[in-house]
Amino acid sequence: TMGNWLVNHWFSAAVLAAWLGINIFLFTYYFLFFNWDERYFYTRTILRSALAWARASAKCLNFNSMLILLPVCRNLLSFLRGTCSCCRRTLRKQLDHNLTFHKLVAYALALLTAVHTIAHLFNLERYNHSQQATDGSLPAVLSKMHLQGSNKWLNPIHSNQTTVEYVAFTTIPGLTGVIITLALILMVTSSTEFIRRNYFEVFWYTHHLFLIYFAGLVIHGIAGLVRGQTEESMEEVHPHRCAKYLMHKDKNCSHDCCKDPEFGSIPAESWKWVLAPVLLYIFERILRVWRARQKVVVTKVVMHPARVLELQMQKKGFCMEVGQYIFVNCPAISLLEWHPFTLTSAPEEDFFSIHIRAAGDWTERLIDTFQQQKLEKPRIEVDGPFGTASEDVFQYEVAMLVGAGIGVTPFASILKSIWYKFQQADQTLKTKKIYFYWLCRDTGAFAWFNDLLASLEQKMAESGKADFLTYRLFLTGWDTSIANNVALHFDTATDTVTGLRHKTIFGRPMWNSEFAAVAAAHPRSVVGVFLCGPGALAKTLQKSCHQHSSMDPRKVKFYFNKENF
Repeated sequence: TMGNWLVNHWFSAAVLAAWLGINIFLFTYYFLFFNWDERYFYTRTILRSALAWARASAKCLNFNSMLILLPVCRNLLSFLRGTCSCCRRTLRKQLDHNLTFHKLVAYALALLTAVHTIAHLFNLERYNHSQQATDGSLPAVLSKMHLQGSNKWLNPIHSNQTTVEYVAFTTIPGLTGVIITLALILMVTSSTEFIRRNYFEVFWYTHHLFLIYFAGLVIHGIAGLVRGQTEESMEEVHPHRCAKYLMHKDKNCSHDCCKDPEFGSIPAESWKWVLAPVLLYIFERILRVWRARQKVVVTKVVMHPARVLELQMQKKGFCMEVGQYIFVNCPAISLLEWHPFTLTSAPEEDFFSIHIRAAGDWTERLIDTFQQQKLEKPRIEVDGPFGTASEDVFQYEVAMLVGAGIGVTPFASILKSIWYKFQQADQTLKTKKIYFYWLCRDTGAFAWFNDLLASLEQKMAESGKADFLTYRLFLTGWDTSIANNVALHFDTATDTVTGLRHKTIFGRPMWNSEFAAVAAAHPRSVVGVFLCGPGALAKTLQKSCHQHSSMDPRKVKFYFNKENF
């Protein structure tokens, strides 16, 4: 419900409201300022309201350019997470929405860039029209003022032959505007989910155009093509008094409006907005390089079926929690590329591990490199860990864990950790029963996780705790050969697809019956439902949690948690 969402996400809602509010305030304030301020009376005579549209969007562009780097300062976020460790976990978890906020600011930049560009195209057209006008109107007179002296010009176009294309590619604002707009378009289009998943390198390299974006942004306003009347000139020849005399001047002028108005540029100020975040980001990158240089020892390499590579590593001072991720670089493949991977080890183990499946050029090459260099392992650099720990799982008596596809990865860490805590009779662990649901499209992807489940299954059976974990594997994409194989081996003790004691179910889960069964088995428990998977599934589970929770406070309650891994 909306109420629950606000309780869990009040911090995100507050940040969003503040961000929107500041954008609306900046746009409205500067739009009205440039529409009414008398220093821009003559500028408005030529440009009309396009001036206010261009300047208001420019202010908002500066504000959002200031914010865009902050959500991707991973070490800053880790520091904030550490300093607010005494805060509620809901508050710390909101910091995991950093990329959502980064995307939101990026879309705002794209929209504001469109407004700013269109407004300036109108401005150029109007400057050009006024320069070519010969009707003696005020815009025409103002456009000829460059002939009176160097400080007198208001219209940056001084020739009748000038075209919009000429201004766009020969002036500093024009050229930098074109370059930073192209950089922004490339960054936004190459960061779609499809490209990130399938062509990560394209996303990674085009995103470094942000260097050109910021350099262009700082230079963009230096030429000061948009001008307003100077303070001194305002005192001497105020436009309200003197504008009417500009159109028909006498040779032997005697009144106090004889002097021509003088104009000055609006000073460039983008650098003031972006200086602090850029310095912070530079510091962030230096810190990343320093951390990455610390030695990582690859202690074990396991090649699982379906081209999944498991790396077990050790690094001095590395301290992880469940549900966290690291960034990995292999200099032998690429010096610049860093890829994120969820940690699959438990904090209780003396190593940390990741599972890498072949999904793109970099991962393919990494797997090949490790397969070829059996004796001398290639050097690996690691940055992290990052992200908020998923410790909420340990706070519920009963936990329903749902992993869809590759979304199963963080649950490797969680299941292992729960088992260690269970064995060590850890007092922080309240969990008495776990239901684990894994939805997967093809059997190949089951392999490495199968081994983990099989070993957990064996360990639990040996210690007489076989009923601690109930898991259900749902194969959502399957063909006739699998179906025939299942029909042949229907009465075997272990599953034909996974080799596990629990049978694989073909098709999608019937969530109503799953929730009803859990509610019947635990009529007085609080059940935590955790998902790492797609948004559509999140909606279904949230609905089921709501439907199957009892109104009676003494009876079963389901609480939904969507993890952002």
